[in-house]
Amino acid sequence: MQILDGKALSKKIKEDIKSKVKVLKEQKGITPGLAVILVGDDPASHTYVKMKAKSCKNVGIYSVTHEMPYDIKEDEVLETIAMMNKNPNIDGILIQLPLPTHIDTTKVLEMVAPQKDVDGFHPFNVGRLVTNLDGFVPCTPLGVMKLLKEYDINVEGMNAVVVGASNIVGKPMANLLLNANATVDVCHIYTKDLKRHTLNADILLVGVGKPNLITEDMVKDGAIVIDIGTNRLESGKLVGDVDFEKISKKVTHITPVPGGVGPMTIAMLIENTLTASKLRRG
Repeated sequence: MQILDGKALSKKIKEDIKSKVKVLKEQKGITPGLAVILVGDDPASHTYVKMKAKSCKNVGIYSVTHEMPYDIKEDEVLETIAMMNKNPNIDGILIQLPLPTHIDTTKVLEMVAPQKDVDGFHPFNVGRLVTNLDGFVPCTPLGVMKLLKEYDINVEGMNAVVVGASNIVGKPMANLLLNANATVDVCHIYTKDLKRHTLNADILLVGVGKPNLITEDMVKDGAIVIDIGTNRLESGKLVGDVDFEKISKKVTHITPVPGGVGPMTIAMLIENTLTASKLRRG
């Protein structure tokens, strides 16, 4: 069994980005810029945004966070995004989700200029992903594909089972796998007999947010398991969606939590921001 070390790979990617940003600054006078919209006081969101800001600073990317109160009006959020769309110093715009219920998330995401949509959530970029065209891809599933490539795992011809069908992880993950010529099965809350599906998986990818959803008897011998879930137990321990201790004994590759997919998400955000800067500025 081999651990897929996302922490180590993300560090390597960030070092590469850092060197490329340095070249951009020295040769072109360009500093890539990322703007984050953060609404409300959700502790997890604030922690995640601080991690993003720290990572940007470490690689030389300019970042700014627009913190807004929970009860802010939707129009004010849209106005701020419009301002960021026009700002020549901002290459990427990220909307930290979830947004408060009184704000239309779809409307907000659609307000972001597609060329600055480094999270890959705008319908324009979603459509390009579905049709296997270049565009910005959501950071978590993109990070999974980078991790597989790093360990020379080719999913072509594999039976891939994705558990979770969110717009952020499950659906784009399924499309990336399909584009890589895997046979893809997507499971969700309405799936009957989940175990029947997961036992057929050569590669199983789980992103639901439920500790130990996938147990040892649900995974076949020799499978590859990608745990995208992140859950904090009452004890404070951070765990994924699969029973790592038992499942790791019967698979060929598995991602740990923490240290697997999580670090790759931020690495891909920074990489997408650098790409946006290069494309937007020619």
